[in-house]
Amino acid sequence: MSSQQPGRDLTVHSSAREMAAAVRTRRISARELLELHLARIEERNPELNAVVNLDADRARAGAAAADEHLARGGPLGPLHGLPFAFKDTHAVAGWPTTYGSPLFADHVPQHDELLVERVRRAGVVVLGRTNVPEFAAGSHTFNRLFGTTRNPHDPSRSAGGSSGGAAAALASGMVPLADGSDMGGSLRNPASFCGVVGMRPSLGRVPEWPLYNQWETTSVGGPLARDVGDLALLLSVLAGPDPRAPMALGEPGHRFAAPLEPTPRALHGLRVAWSLDLGGAFAVDEEVAVVTEQAGRLMARHGARVHGAHPDLSEGDDTFRTLRAWHLHAKLGPLLAEHPGELKASLADNIRAGAPLTGTDVARAYTQRTTLGERMRQFFTHHDLLVLPVSQVAPFPAEQEYPTQVAGRPMASYLDWMRSAYLVTVTGCPSIAVPAGRTPEGLPVGVQLVGPHGSDRRLLEVAAAFEAAREQG
Repeated sequence: MSSQQPGRDLTVHSSAREMAAAVRTRRISARELLELHLARIEERNPELNAVVNLDADRARAGAAAADEHLARGGPLGPLHGLPFAFKDTHAVAGWPTTYGSPLFADHVPQHDELLVERVRRAGVVVLGRTNVPEFAAGSHTFNRLFGTTRNPHDPSRSAGGSSGGAAAALASGMVPLADGSDMGGSLRNPASFCGVVGMRPSLGRVPEWPLYNQWETTSVGGPLARDVGDLALLLSVLAGPDPRAPMALGEPGHRFAAPLEPTPRALHGLRVAWSLDLGGAFAVDEEVAVVTEQAGRLMARHGARVHGAHPDLSEGDDTFRTLRAWHLHAKLGPLLAEHPGELKASLADNIRAGAPLTGTDVARAYTQRTTLGERMRQFFTHHDLLVLPVSQVAPFPAEQEYPTQVAGRPMASYLDWMRSAYLVTVTGCPSIAVPAGRTPEGLPVGVQLVGPHGSDRRLLEVAAAFEAAREQG
């Protein structure tokens, strides 16, 4: 340890890259870094309810082991010594994994799932879990087991979901990085609501195992971070092939670890298609529309060729809802049958919606999804980037299950207000939610940057350029 006070210049809002470098060079120990974050959790978590099943003693033992490993000169992973709390839907061996359900309050897996396996191998110090809605269903994080997660920028508002605990913990400095998953916006929506960065990678970029259906491609795992550079670091850990995941893309994860250029230069000459609502496919509140428009103008000022355009995703609504209902019924139907009154009503309704689906219905959805994927491929031969809102609304009151109206239009269900995210889901394309501005009340609003399938590295470069452009103004 150097004679300089260890980690004196580090705070819980320092970048994950800075923290990892400080541990590696012994400017701060893993123990000291953990204590900084435990103090922050003690300060903010009682109000925000982002971290659940915290185990400080086990985390301290993990930090001590990380320091001892460093002292012995052992090989270090890219996240060595960083405190970490996994989303409470990802199986972590030896740690409670509840899925936000009282039915699994005492469930402790014996094995890590693949995403967890990779993050632990990278050297993190596990301290707990991050809160989720029941079985990750819905873009507002609340459940009967742990309660509601609240927004760090205004605790009277939602933190989004289903990775709401992860985004709130990250934005408030309780953890330096976070993992999540995304079916209809579960990484992107909480990133927008909490003012952080969240990425839904290309299908196959972050393989998942085990799954009840290894060929299911609606939900994907992915990273959350406070800036794009940290997001790339975590993606480098999560991405890459695995023989247990037959649909995994073959490119190794380390290609995402190369430093991103923190200047707006990558925006120059970029062919940007800007769309507020994909041609009237959904309503958007005025305060979100203003920020989305500002994002397009900012890109244009930095040399992007921005014009109004959008792909035709008209089949996307039926495709997403059919595949989601089929997926939920296949996965959770037996549980609902066994415990008919013990799942939240909106989730139970969505599970039941899958029961009458026929093979013809599912075949139609997959045929439409194929059409949507091909249409996006062709769209991106004329455009490099699609920009649109992440969410149709700003963070709403935490007491609501979902917004009942958007721009004056009634929302019939808890899915309706997330069309801006789930219509992108069924294209299979990568999408990054990046902070783009604030409402007059000071609430964060993000925009969604969408690129062609497989363009994840290029999309990171563009997101980093947008981030730099925002800093320059």
